[in-house]
Amino acid sequence: MTIAISYSDAPDLTADDYVVIGLATCFVKEDGEIHQIEVIEPIPSAALEAVMKGIPTSYKLAYATTLGSVFNGDQLLLPTDFPESSQFGDEFVPRLFAASRTYKRRESAKSLIPLETTYTDLKYSTERKRILNAARVVTKEDNVKQHSHTHKVL
Repeated sequence: MTIAISYSDAPDLTADDYVVIGLATCFVKEDGEIHQIEVIEPIPSAALEAVMKGIPTSYKLAYATTLGSVFNGDQLLLPTDFPESSQFGDEFVPRLFAASRTYKRRESAKSLIPLETTYTDLKYSTERKRILNAARVVTKEDNVKQHSHTHKVL
């Protein structure tokens, strides 16, 4: 039996729809120092296929579940395999729905992790740190000097 999710932006989804969420190690920069945090994020099918092929990832684990197990009405539910200290990522609900739609289009991706299963054999790496609140400051040195003939008709 499928239960409709009462979310105005997702009339095409139900509580029984498949989705994968991951526990990622991210970093936040505060007062010049970098602090490590654990963030729960939805993983779209293309990203899941990539990390399953062995590319380095900041995900410690990936958990296959249903939308209703993570999002009930207007409340986010922490899965049992996730630590209490972890937090849901920014824009989690719209990203959750978007990720779930990718599994509807690519049914074969559902076979990578069976439903209600946690996959931990990922190539976990924090060598390239994901800093969530990094601000890009553009300076004059960032400009690329073009060759004098670039805009001339020769």
